[in-house]
Amino acid sequence: MMEFKVAVIGGGLAGCEAACQLANRGIKVALYEMRPNNTTPAHTTSNLAELVCSNSLRSDRLENAVGLLKEEMRRLNSIIIKSADLHRIPAGGALAVDRESFSKYITDTISAHPNITLFRQEVEELPGTEYTIIATGPLSSSSISKTISKLIKQEYLYFFDAAAPIVTAESLDRTKIFKASRYGRGDDYLNCPMDKEEYTMFWNELVNAEVVTLKDFEKRVFEGCMPIEIMASRGIDTLRFGPLKPVGLIDPRTGKEPYAVVQLRQDNHRATLYNMVGFQTNLKFGEQKRVFSLIPGMENAEFVRYGVMHRNTFINSPKLLNSFYQMRDNPNIYFAGQITGVEGYVESASSGLLAGCHLAKTIQGELMPDFPDTTAIGALSHYISNPAVKDFQPMNINFGIMRPLEFRVRNKQQRNKLLAERALKSIDAIADSL
Repeated sequence: MMEFKVAVIGGGLAGCEAACQLANRGIKVALYEMRPNNTTPAHTTSNLAELVCSNSLRSDRLENAVGLLKEEMRRLNSIIIKSADLHRIPAGGALAVDRESFSKYITDTISAHPNITLFRQEVEELPGTEYTIIATGPLSSSSISKTISKLIKQEYLYFFDAAAPIVTAESLDRTKIFKASRYGRGDDYLNCPMDKEEYTMFWNELVNAEVVTLKDFEKRVFEGCMPIEIMASRGIDTLRFGPLKPVGLIDPRTGKEPYAVVQLRQDNHRATLYNMVGFQTNLKFGEQKRVFSLIPGMENAEFVRYGVMHRNTFINSPKLLNSFYQMRDNPNIYFAGQITGVEGYVESASSGLLAGCHLAKTIQGELMPDFPDTTAIGALSHYISNPAVKDFQPMNINFGIMRPLEFRVRNKQQRNKLLAERALKSIDAIADSL
């Protein structure tokens, strides 16, 4: 393996992006992909960078955080975004693509690249290259998962998401919400109180809402993790004695204990995001928006992440990685893609881009420019590498994890536009030194 400087394990969007960033800078890369010899329940072709649906790359508008992320990557010569632009199909403000031609272009480009050798085989142990990027995705094979487990210690490797929804603080109606912890022990939580009528309506909609059908391999994973809608189906009062219990909480407007309470917990240090305590759910995203908007104070809530319950191999990145997706204790090894806790195809590709660029600079003995959290790429990498995070869960890109503007702008669309303009100025400066 000494003819290759770097091994990239995994031919998804992150692995392909990382391999191309390295190869385009003259570095010899061995790229490993186990398909088609070993397939997964989510894949149907042997192509690299396979998407599950045509609109998987989501919005292309700069006022949307994922649209900004794509534009940043576009300006940094991302092969993923280049292929998406070449094979886009009409979809309004979204970047939708012809999936087959999108993946085929990436497969053909990598197969023909003089600095990349594609190996169609499963990796069970880390190859003997000087550097390795692990980009094995949410459906990593059991063999490589065991290797990763040994590398990072078992307690830092997770095999499924059971994450509650996250909303923006500014979208909450504070006139209906009070701050408090149980029994007067501080004010760490936002509390959304319900009377009996409000609770009964909420419960009825919750137990009758549409859920995502779990695949067989996911059902086995979730035997010990109960979604809130399943808990609710066990009786109308089950939630009031569980995550919605009002005990120890006094509504200052009434001086009494509410009939039920939904608690929101601060999710980032800037207090711009809050998660719904105990609301792990398997409801369809549209149903989450509809049902959870019935909660007093959340009528106009903006959801930056919906609750999910699915198979998802990922590591506790804040304990393990720096903001370039490089292991703190083993700097010759990088991770990229959903295994790092970035959620989504574009986010995965962005992590591969950053890891690949940083490793290339490291090998060439050059300084890597910083990606600040004023950029979408940087905000994601800072989010997954923040050691202060205690209960780490995967996250999509959203403006809530980016550094706020230094001045207040009430209009959300105008604020997002200014955030995007600031980010792209930084990216243009970074591009000149990459």
